[in-house]
Amino acid sequence: MAAQIQASSSPSPHPPKSIKSISRSPALTSIPPAYIFPSSPPHPAADQSAPVGQIPTIDFSPLLSSSPDRRSGTVADLRAACRDWGFFVVTNHGVPDGLIAAMIEAGRKFFEMAEEEKEEYRGGEKGVLEPIRCGTSFNSSVEKVFCWKDFLKAFVHPVFHSPSKPPGFSQVLEEYSKRTREVARELLRGISESIGLEPDHIAKKLDLEQGMFQLLAANFYPPCPQPELAMGMAPHSDHCLLTLLTQNGIDGLQVQHHGNWVDVTNLSPNSFLVNVGDQLEILSNGKYKSVLHRAMVNREATRISIAMAHGPSLDSEVAPSPELLGEEEGTTQLPAYKGMKYRDYLLLQQSKQLDGKSGLDVVRA
Repeated sequence: MAAQIQASSSPSPHPPKSIKSISRSPALTSIPPAYIFPSSPPHPAADQSAPVGQIPTIDFSPLLSSSPDRRSGTVADLRAACRDWGFFVVTNHGVPDGLIAAMIEAGRKFFEMAEEEKEEYRGGEKGVLEPIRCGTSFNSSVEKVFCWKDFLKAFVHPVFHSPSKPPGFSQVLEEYSKRTREVARELLRGISESIGLEPDHIAKKLDLEQGMFQLLAANFYPPCPQPELAMGMAPHSDHCLLTLLTQNGIDGLQVQHHGNWVDVTNLSPNSFLVNVGDQLEILSNGKYKSVLHRAMVNREATRISIAMAHGPSLDSEVAPSPELLGEEEGTTQLPAYKGMKYRDYLLLQQSKQLDGKSGLDVVRA
């Protein structure tokens, strides 16, 4: 699907500092040409609507249970969800509803600040490795067509970084990142077990106990007068192991399933939408695959999403786990991917425009 979105041959003018400023222009009746994603016909609506009940739902609580039977049932559910969808909804995860709501509200307040108040977080010498940065689109320095969104990204583990404003933002983010990190660690233990490895195999191999890389990606998608021509985010997979996402009750995410685009609708405010990232596909040697997904926009309402990406330590080299190679049911399982440091993969994927799963193409064996 990503290949259907073709950019023009020459770069568009550099976008303004925020799509918020464009969307709130009183004279806006159509979108600027630099935000039009050409396709024929204009990218269609999803092929089907997927209420949360159709995307697998994982009850998190048995993963903490002392009952082996309860845990094994959830491990089996994780196996099916990762294998068949690459996306699943997590309930009963223990992160307080009030904290989730506070994080979404903190994100809203950040985006509502005047643009000059956010100036110190734009750009930076380290580029995509800048620990705090905000901007518009995805990577406007190289894109030829821009996404209809503003973003804030912050590295929150192993070293915690946060904007110092608006008031209270840092305190909410620190607690939220801690609680979601705990959920991600336990999910990865279950996923490790589901693929036939020891529960702590992934954590030990990729230095997750001390070095887990955790990134906040807050996204702001304002109303768009021509949503059929624009995109909030082009089709892409995530660079990490697992992403946990929540949103402000406004739908817009679509995932690719069996070649069709599926709307993710009615996500409960006290649940997380979790997806498999590229590093888990590499480590599992393709047994679990990252999944293309995209963000659509609408005419009426602002969508805010809070995504927490969880990856290996930046200095870990990620390659197919040797325990998953060799003879299996009479077939020799060879490595499908070459090893690469996570830091290098992050730079590779984040330093160019979104292009499906092109980052994985570089490491295919």
